[in-house]
Amino acid sequence: MQVKVLLASPRSFCAGVERAIEIVEEVLRHRKPPVYVRKQIVHNKHVVADLQSRGAVFVDELDAVPDGSTVVFSAHGVSPAVRADAQRRELDVIDATCPLVTKVHAEARRFAARGDTVVLVGHAGHEEVDGTLGEAPGQTVLVESPRDAAALQVPDPSRVSYLMQTTLAVDEAAEVVSALRSRFPDLKGPASDDICYATTNRQNALNAIADESDLVLVVGSTNSSNSVRLVELARRAGTPAYLIDDVGEIKAKWLTGVRVVGVTAGASAPPGLVDEVVAALNPISVEDREVAKETIQFTLPPAARRS
Repeated sequence: MQVKVLLASPRSFCAGVERAIEIVEEVLRHRKPPVYVRKQIVHNKHVVADLQSRGAVFVDELDAVPDGSTVVFSAHGVSPAVRADAQRRELDVIDATCPLVTKVHAEARRFAARGDTVVLVGHAGHEEVDGTLGEAPGQTVLVESPRDAAALQVPDPSRVSYLMQTTLAVDEAAEVVSALRSRFPDLKGPASDDICYATTNRQNALNAIADESDLVLVVGSTNSSNSVRLVELARRAGTPAYLIDDVGEIKAKWLTGVRVVGVTAGASAPPGLVDEVVAALNPISVEDREVAKETIQFTLPPAARRS
């Protein structure tokens, strides 16, 4: 049975991911190897494998980087303690942190400086969360769910602010903030949304196709928070959905009785992988459902431009 494909748009790379990848490419092009990258530059195994093939050396922590070497910090950001360690060891640091993550870090410092307990809404263990928690570790607490929010104890309930991981599901994050506000009526938040425009756009685009789809395929790696959120969003809409790294992970049984397949990709998944998925489905038609145009671009840091 041939299928119709509904393509969610925007999908695939966002400006922060494109910038991070370009930073590593520029450093590899102009600096002597080896070039080290702390953590995955973005959460996609195909991107990481490609950069490894060109000479990037990915490490989990800075202790694997020889003193004085060049190291790139990933798009997800790092804590001040990591920056201090790099400076102490005279590492040549090039920072690929997404500017929207940097915004959240600045908010954490500002809220803590005015004496607030800073509540970070996010997922434990995610690299972005680890970096943000490190900005004011004595005053920042992580909340993952409305239940966590309801049970939260703070020194002064009148002085509480919240921040968010940039890749959360918008609807679930709103539930957590609502629970926080019920508990702390004086709760303060950021002047503008912490969940990034690309995450929001991809979720809105997924919503535009989920109801009409019999199946949704999300291209992205399992450690990509925004990709996982897309799968969860489709399933909450009642549509079967699967996260796939590439076309090789599609199972024929998923397509049994399916007439319409929705296809999207997380912000760290290369667009070429989506093209391969669509080609493999051999659809009778492809309809691109665009809910927003993305024109944002981020400049490279001076250290990368000088490479």
